[in-house]
Amino acid sequence: MTMLGQEILPGRGVQLNLEVAHLHTRTPIQVPVLVERAKEDGPTVLVMAGLHGDELNGIEIVRRFLRKKLNKPSKGTIICLPIFNIFGFLNLQRELPDGRDLNRSFPGSNSGSLAAQFAFHFMKEIAPHCDYIIDFHTGAAQRNNFPQIRCVFSDQESVELAKVFNPPFILHSGLIAKTLRESIVKRKKKILLFEGGKSNNIEENVVEEGLNGLKRVIAHLGMRNYKIDISKDRQPIFIGENKWMRAPSSGMFQCFVANGTAVQKGEVLALVTDPYGKYEKKIKASQTGYVICINEAAVVYKGDAIIHLAKEKPQQ
Repeated sequence: MTMLGQEILPGRGVQLNLEVAHLHTRTPIQVPVLVERAKEDGPTVLVMAGLHGDELNGIEIVRRFLRKKLNKPSKGTIICLPIFNIFGFLNLQRELPDGRDLNRSFPGSNSGSLAAQFAFHFMKEIAPHCDYIIDFHTGAAQRNNFPQIRCVFSDQESVELAKVFNPPFILHSGLIAKTLRESIVKRKKKILLFEGGKSNNIEENVVEEGLNGLKRVIAHLGMRNYKIDISKDRQPIFIGENKWMRAPSSGMFQCFVANGTAVQKGEVLALVTDPYGKYEKKIKASQTGYVICINEAAVVYKGDAIIHLAKEKPQQ
């Protein structure tokens, strides 16, 4: 295997650097890529996070995976990319310095924007080596996603891998133009997208869900055996139809329901108030289902997404 100009022999591990851009001082920005190749051939799995620079839960999942030396396979190759959007991470911001969302810039261009160049070099230098990709994300801004895997339900292999990961929820999510997931699927490779928690936070329950799910997938692919303590009694809930409830007016927002719980249509979930004691608006569930994301902002504007409700979809 040769990646980023360096040969990686069987049984060896290396740290490579994806060099795409420079600071204003001309100092190169290096994106570390850690590769562990077993002596025995097998699948190649890319474990990545930090596509958005402020999504720290995913970065912590990959960091812990590395720290515990769980990335050393007995078969195949594991590639770890803990922080892809290194510019965003340095500034604790979602976007790159050009203001573009890296996850809306694929497959990229060598002569395009900074985001397009990042995407292009990833697709050229790293993606061709990968059979499977596990991409870790969190909710944007103050939106807190309950741990979930997103995939296309018509892709049976991806659904089976999602079941192996065993998150609380498996959500049908169609491909979005110019995302990493769309570009990878077009190249006939498999990708699971994990969502958990909110930006600029490290949440232990989210990290543990992601780390254990990752270990399950690696073990399922026959690349390494792990001791997994999480009970197998839990079955993931499959989610089909889902809808955001939006703030009916601007004001202070208080949510009464816990993330991840089941709710009934008409149940009071939250309250929007004014600061002067003259206005209160109860927010009632628009449908029976599960809460899979909550906006944790204390102040909202009319039309802001506040609670994400989802209906269970029976398995076919």
